[in-house]
Amino acid sequence: MLRRINWRRYGLVVVTLPVVILVFVASAFAPVIAPYDPYALDVLVMLEGPSEKHLLGTDELGRDILSRVMQASRISIVVGLVAVGIGAFGGTLIGLLAAWFGGKIDAVLMRFMDIVFCFPAILLAVILMANLGTSVLNAMLAIGIIFIPGFARLTRAVAQTVQRQPFLEAAICLGVPGRRIVLREILPNVIGPVLVEAAVAFSYAVLLESALSFLGLGAQPPEPSWGNMINTGRGFIDQAPWISLAPGVALFLTVFSFNLLGDGLRDVLDPKLRG
Repeated sequence: MLRRINWRRYGLVVVTLPVVILVFVASAFAPVIAPYDPYALDVLVMLEGPSEKHLLGTDELGRDILSRVMQASRISIVVGLVAVGIGAFGGTLIGLLAAWFGGKIDAVLMRFMDIVFCFPAILLAVILMANLGTSVLNAMLAIGIIFIPGFARLTRAVAQTVQRQPFLEAAICLGVPGRRIVLREILPNVIGPVLVEAAVAFSYAVLLESALSFLGLGAQPPEPSWGNMINTGRGFIDQAPWISLAPGVALFLTVFSFNLLGDGLRDVLDPKLRG
């Protein structure tokens, strides 16, 4: 069966999809499958190394690291999904409006997107969080706003390419309403590239959320987040490196897997590789 798989087209998806599914399962069922309460304190096992009882060790308050890493994955997944949803919806809408109307509307929308796009992502996130306040909800909103320009530019470029196709010119000549053309002719051709961008953006959203939490602008203690766990572990890096290492590895594997999944989806949806 493995020999029948077109590895050039489906290889990255086949390899990374199990890791992605594992991350989603761990985050969805963390309260059930976590070996300990991630908030429970046990001063008798503070800074205990990895063992049969605590597979990834404990932190400075005796909390189980594995349980906290699994609980933290819930925040990362939710933030990633909501932020990418905001960015994809807002960016796709703006990109379609810019491509369809063109002219001054296109120029105004794209110049505004360029203004937002020119700010470094982490700097813009910090500015937005400073105004909105420090919370996971505000982190979702801030990261989602950061993603809108990228999705808008991608959607506009794909939509403009579709608009030059003969089938769309024929639909316009036949008097098909503009709304129907956008929803039934342009939007289906835009969905594929947007999905690829969403997979890559998801990994970046997880990374940004961890960065904000590391800076104290995301999830607040005692709520576990990969970012604030890494930040906490800095003070114990010599005597208990597992406090930072465990969430760091989880963050690396998640971001790396979703980046590869995005490349795999690109290969799957690329018409040049069909057949």
